Amino acid sequence: MAERSADWFAKAFGRPPRWIVAAPGRVNLIGEHTDYNEGFVLPMAIERYMVIAADRNADKHATLHSVTTGDTASFSLRPPLERGMPAWSNYIRGVIAGFQERGERIGGFDAVIDSSLPYGGGLASSAALEVAMATLLEATGGHTLDPVEKALLCQEAEHNFGGVPCGLMDQFTSVLAKGNHALLLDCRSRTAKPVRMTDPEISVLIINTHVRHQLADGEYAKRRAECEAAARILKVPALRDANLTALKRTQKQMPPAVFRRARHVITENQRTLQAAEAMVGRKWKLVGELMYASHASLRDDYEVSCRELDAIVEIAARIPQSEGMLGCRMTGAGFGGCAVSLVKSKAVRPITRKLEESYEQQIKSTVTIFSSRPAGGTKVLK
Repeated sequence: MAERSADWFAKAFGRPPRWIVAAPGRVNLIGEHTDYNEGFVLPMAIERYMVIAADRNADKHATLHSVTTGDTASFSLRPPLERGMPAWSNYIRGVIAGFQERGERIGGFDAVIDSSLPYGGGLASSAALEVAMATLLEATGGHTLDPVEKALLCQEAEHNFGGVPCGLMDQFTSVLAKGNHALLLDCRSRTAKPVRMTDPEISVLIINTHVRHQLADGEYAKRRAECEAAARILKVPALRDANLTALKRTQKQMPPAVFRRARHVITENQRTLQAAEAMVGRKWKLVGELMYASHASLRDDYEVSCRELDAIVEIAARIPQSEGMLGCRMTGAGFGGCAVSLVKSKAVRPITRKLEESYEQQIKSTVTIFSSRPAGGTKVLK
């Protein structure tokens, strides 16, 4: 990808790039919609990346060409920066604005952006773009941010310029991921504990439905508001501090939907901690069972699944453990995107075929499936 990005840059701007940076996407193994409730998540970075090739220019402008979309964004770097078009450029603008607010002077630059991450697939492509840009600005400015501050800056960019009130998981993972490890992230203390994933007998499959339902972003904000309402009724700072006993005691004070949202978050935190412990002990059967339970909760209590994701999980559940299937769940914000599955490595090919064939028969559409080892975080390649 670095070589391809360099070629694209030379074609677009007539000279080689001075810098090339990369930031990975992520798949969340378990712990969905818990991050903005100050809870626990268990993601891993994947071997799919956002790559930026860049060089300085003589103007006080940024000119960025996206290989994926084929369009170009050009805007002044004089503060204050504002939102603009194309829409993907807002993630870039937000990161630049964050650096400027911290006193960094940003000179003009040209850049080409390439990606092996599917847009809207629930694999944190926007966070990878933000983190790659932040890494580029560190390289061009010669000043490295504290990793947690860097992740927070990118999160602010998504809030303020992307318009999505996301939690910290995506940016944190793209910055801090460690190869061959998942990250047990405490979203309150902003600390991460590496969880070893070196067992060669276990593989992670990512199943992309290529579906993105239009209600996704608005429903995300609605779910967050419902969680905040539940926390107020429970009189806790965040749902991370709640338990099922207290929730049942206050059930009559809550609208049914708010009760279900809180029940998902409380039980999902428990599942996430249990899954991390099971992974350390290589209790993969238990990890798989927790993944299925997580999907059921996301489908029924949080109501962020969809027909396509449910179909993938139902097909996976029909494949017995004796044939190598351990667990499956939707991953990401929901309403489309990807599912993640834990399988025995020797069964990757037959399980992939079975998932593809059964999904096409049931949904009359196709999926893209790939496997990934846990990748490392963002880096400067040149």
